[in-house]
Amino acid sequence: MKNYIPKSTKSKPVQKIINEALDILESVGIPMTKTERGMERMAVCFLAVAGVTKDWSKAKENANLKSRDIINLVNKNFEEKISSGSYDDIRRKDLKLLVLADIVINSGVNKGSATNDPTRGYALHPDFKQLIVSYKTTNWTKNLKSFNKNKPSLADILSRKRDLEKIPVKLPNGKPIELSLGEHNVLQKALIEEFLPRFGSDCTVLYIGDTSNKTLHIELEELKKLNFFELSHDELPDIIAYSKKHNWLYLIEAVHSSGPMSETRVLELKKMLKDCKAELIFVTGFLTRPDFRKWMLDVAWETEVWIADNPDHLVHFNGHKFLGAY
Repeated sequence: MKNYIPKSTKSKPVQKIINEALDILESVGIPMTKTERGMERMAVCFLAVAGVTKDWSKAKENANLKSRDIINLVNKNFEEKISSGSYDDIRRKDLKLLVLADIVINSGVNKGSATNDPTRGYALHPDFKQLIVSYKTTNWTKNLKSFNKNKPSLADILSRKRDLEKIPVKLPNGKPIELSLGEHNVLQKALIEEFLPRFGSDCTVLYIGDTSNKTLHIELEELKKLNFFELSHDELPDIIAYSKKHNWLYLIEAVHSSGPMSETRVLELKKMLKDCKAELIFVTGFLTRPDFRKWMLDVAWETEVWIADNPDHLVHFNGHKFLGAY
């Protein structure tokens, strides 16, 4: 059996029953995404609600334990020293996933009672209790399969929720990708789908720095052909795009909370790209004009600014280059 708590200093028997509890929970689809300590806390609170200290066949269905009762049982049986004032953590953290998965019930005498109703207590769902009493018996595999049949696991449900919380983006070549949720990536989507088609001269996107996945989209071979510097994500701009037509390399910063293409940033990139075969185009993107105003004094000369709520226009910090009647 997997050891979920390798750093634990508890006695071997307590570690054993905690690992068994976590094995059960994972087998019914509870995501094991907490820290080791978080999983340990979840397991001991589950054991307290189940009324199990050693023998799973002794699991109880109608415990109706209050948070403070759970703390007392956990401290008594599982070598814990949880403060009696931590009762709210039981609801908010330790048993939250089990309640969401409907394997632990939190209900009171009064139907629809508030979460702080004194009659509310925790108990195992009857179907789940019937399952866990067969743990480590010859019927476990069959019973587990029956319990999980046609029942989406909480891990699957939460995974689908995370998948929905994405920003779909279509690259200039038509390839779809998904960025994680957030205003920074809303701006990156606008830069890719609105800025590049207008001002990108048939660009190919070579890199996108997603806030949660820095290697979501990167064309290493194409960057190497241009003699791009050795990649470090701390040094890369948010978006890199290349126009083969003009041999222009667009280096784009999407400004939400971090800074624009400043004089320092431009000089840094120029030094790192001194051997690049393409001409460098420095661009800073903002979502709105008020955002632009916040950072305007930091924008470097000889760079471009694009604002998503005015997508057909550029602000040129380029001196006399564009001076003349429109």
